[in-house]
Amino acid sequence: MISERFDWRDFLRRVAVIAIPVALQNLLTTTGSMVDTMMIASLGQTQLGAVGLCAQFSSLMFSCYWGFIGGGMLFISQYWGAKDHDGINRSYGLTLSCMMTVAVVFCCLATLCPRAVMRLYTDKKALQEVGVQYLRIVGFNYPLMVLSMAMATLLRCTERVRIPLYGSIVSVFVNVGLNYVLIFGHLGLPAMGVRGAALATVIAQGVSICVVMLLAKRSAHPYLTAFRRHFRWNGKLVKKYFRKCFPIILNELLIGVGNMVINIVLGRQPEEAIAAIAVFRTLEGLVIGFFAGFSNAASILVGKEVGAGNPDLAYTRAWRLVYLCQGFIGLIGLCILALHTPILRLMGMEGESFRIAFGLVSIYLGAAFLRMGNWTQNDTFRAAGDAAYGTILEIVFMWALVLPFVCLSGMVWHAPTLLVFACCYIDEPIRYVLMQVHLFRGKWLKPVTPEGAAALKGWKPPRKARV
Repeated sequence: MISERFDWRDFLRRVAVIAIPVALQNLLTTTGSMVDTMMIASLGQTQLGAVGLCAQFSSLMFSCYWGFIGGGMLFISQYWGAKDHDGINRSYGLTLSCMMTVAVVFCCLATLCPRAVMRLYTDKKALQEVGVQYLRIVGFNYPLMVLSMAMATLLRCTERVRIPLYGSIVSVFVNVGLNYVLIFGHLGLPAMGVRGAALATVIAQGVSICVVMLLAKRSAHPYLTAFRRHFRWNGKLVKKYFRKCFPIILNELLIGVGNMVINIVLGRQPEEAIAAIAVFRTLEGLVIGFFAGFSNAASILVGKEVGAGNPDLAYTRAWRLVYLCQGFIGLIGLCILALHTPILRLMGMEGESFRIAFGLVSIYLGAAFLRMGNWTQNDTFRAAGDAAYGTILEIVFMWALVLPFVCLSGMVWHAPTLLVFACCYIDEPIRYVLMQVHLFRGKWLKPVTPEGAAALKGWKPPRKARV
């Protein structure tokens, strides 16, 4: 039983220190994406829809490497709590190597086989041609994107969250400026259209990496630039890493393939709907950006205490973080609904595209409250060492419930786009109940450090956690 009153002031301060910079970083990135979308929308709905489909290919890559980020956060945050410096360095190096392997594969597919990629996502020739032009250039951004994500993961897990934020600030300004110059052909340069947008993305990402490396070096961060220590792995660490990471990797890979199937179904909708979906994905990034702040806070604040051998504190922090995240996501959703008309107009939506885009946003915001609660709980479980429970639930419900309904409604019954889209979220309420039960049972605390394992012997969840 927890005898002392929970220190909300200290808890909220710690959450804010991590969540606010991460949320701001993602907000900046989303704002930059919104500006990109508005610029590309001025070229036409074909260009907008094609670039949106290319973003789904990037999302598939994201799903393939995100499992390694989840595993990296599990190990790095727990080793950070235990002050195991070698463990941090080796975990980062192993995570980076695995992620970069994925990035190189997707880079080759995008730059060497762009037409095959576009045929997979849409049957419309005009969209395919524009997408090929975009992919051939933006594919070179994939290794840079992965390196940036790996560095941000290490810095966040070691509570240096401001450095990635500063890198994102520079990246967004560079990207927007270059978009203006390269898409439309200003300052004496030729108008490159979507190829200009792709080139701007690559250059901006490279600049961001340079800024982050420079700031980490100036602040004497002990891990990011310790290159020689990153790759001193041993068989024991590699075995433990992949044993813990395998459920996360499998989860993200199967969910990524499932999402690809969903995007293939949505890519067969009318062009107005495809353009609306591209705009929706940008606004979805706004919600996920705020969620990512709480997700990182949950992973770091819970994982750190699990690794340090403080299971009571990890347990009480976990469920408070879930509800705090859901509360903020609810507020963000209300703000987006209140401002949907000017936002959608600015992003080139009108007529039927506007109606579909508003419907997509409304459905998503209704589901996001539970969806983000599920994601936060799953990330919390992973950081504490339990990578299996949330994985099994998500995979089973995706493949047994969501995909059959989406495919049948979209490809067989030819239901309206909004109904097909709504089927993507039919599993969220069921999973939320099951995740809540697992959260309060406390069986997700599974340390990877000796300190955490010793503290967990004989431990039981507190019957009463005082507010």
